[in-house]
Amino acid sequence: MVPVKNGEIWADDTGGDGPPLVLLHPGIADSDVWDAVVPTLARHHRVIRYDARGYGRSPAPTAAYSQAEDLAAVLGHLGLERAALAGTSMGGATAINLALDTPDRVTALALVCPGVTGCPELTSPALTDEIGALARAGDMDGLVALALRTWAAAGTPPDTEAAGLLRRAIPAWFSTYPHQVADAPAYDRLGELRQPSLVVVAGRDQPEVVRCNEEMATRIPGCRLERLPDCDHLPTLRDPQTVARLILEVTSGTS
Repeated sequence: MVPVKNGEIWADDTGGDGPPLVLLHPGIADSDVWDAVVPTLARHHRVIRYDARGYGRSPAPTAAYSQAEDLAAVLGHLGLERAALAGTSMGGATAINLALDTPDRVTALALVCPGVTGCPELTSPALTDEIGALARAGDMDGLVALALRTWAAAGTPPDTEAAGLLRRAIPAWFSTYPHQVADAPAYDRLGELRQPSLVVVAGRDQPEVVRCNEEMATRIPGCRLERLPDCDHLPTLRDPQTVARLILEVTSGTS
């Protein structure tokens, strides 16, 4: 366990002599979402991944916290002055915020279906209302079904792997809400990023996410845009080897 402000989080470190690479999971899964990708990455990198507060093996928060501050705390605890970051969805937003806050600490950015703070298009009031209604009814099966329709459209029913990840992650949506402090808006600052960067767009993701990701790639200087037309919001499940290859390509030569 890694100590962070007002709490602790679970982290895993492959060790090794390769340049460090930190993997950041989405808000619809814990760090197990990287399971199929880690073995390939670990042949070239020292790979670190962790469960954000309330997810997976990390306790739910009991006080205010910031995702970017927690990421910085993990780097500090492991003695990493610099690292490449690969983040998907929520994890992508965290990676971007740390890269803007402390650019010298981030050697490369691999952003897979990334979120980004300050992009209003990523918020769907109708989806939020539907999630709230199901939560008030205590309908976990309904929440999982909604999440599968929304973020896992490329799966074949019963899509047990995606459903399992979602079922484990959903409680964190509610346990973290009272305590998570939003990191500073980053969408209008993407032009300040100078790290080698990649944005992966999933063709079967939500249309608003696709549009935002495409715009992000145009705003980040020199950013490489890659499309995975048959993937939904979980590319590390749907096409792990392609995701691993793309991450390795953008992080090659980092140290």
